[in-house]
Amino acid sequence: MKAPAADQRQLLVVQAHDTQLHRLAHQRANLPQAARLALVQDEEQVAGEELEMAKAKEDDVRRELTRVEDEIAKVAARHSRDRERLDSGGGMSRELLSLQQELGALERRRDSLEEDALEVMELLDVAQKAVSGLKQTLTQLGERSQELRAELDAGLARIGQEEAEERAAREDAIAGLNDGLVKLYERLRERLGGVGAAPLVRRRCEGCGMDLSASDLSALAAMAEDEVARCEECGRILVRGEDCGL
Repeated sequence: MKAPAADQRQLLVVQAHDTQLHRLAHQRANLPQAARLALVQDEEQVAGEELEMAKAKEDDVRRELTRVEDEIAKVAARHSRDRERLDSGGGMSRELLSLQQELGALERRRDSLEEDALEVMELLDVAQKAVSGLKQTLTQLGERSQELRAELDAGLARIGQEEAEERAAREDAIAGLNDGLVKLYERLRERLGGVGAAPLVRRRCEGCGMDLSASDLSALAAMAEDEVARCEECGRILVRGEDCGL
């Protein structure tokens, strides 16, 4: 295959732009802010689930406190009625004795319920603090998530701008090159990890890093400038320059 030597050398400029575009694509896919944002979002999800459980726990404790307080109110009302009946002095002595016994039982029940209420109120305080703490954690995680999202968007915008500039420069660099040379380059680039052309520098292919054998060097030296050379090791287009060592 033949192509002007100048076109072959210009192909290295195109390759440089393609290499830069590949590097930018790798940067886009591996921005550290993306990984950090994913971690924060995971933490947000976990904290959100914990908050829902903490709220449910708070509701359960609050219902228990309401139940105990209602029971205390019922005991107090019953105690008040019995006390009024006892203080009125009406009824037979046996009934008055029964009222006294019931008042004692109601007072013991009231004391027990008030102790229960204190314990439940302590539990409610713990549950409320848990809910408050998780809400604060979610707020902090949300703020961090917004910061990382802004950083990620800025990074993506920067990369997008660089990519646009590289593509424009590539289009300028490839314009007018030998059509057959370009088609060969594109096929090789797709098959060989993004590198379709490499310079020969001091008898070494910079595409695969292999030194050429004496016979290969002799064959290259005998080729015309417009003959497209290929590396015998990797198959890439081998561009000869002033420092090729031939």
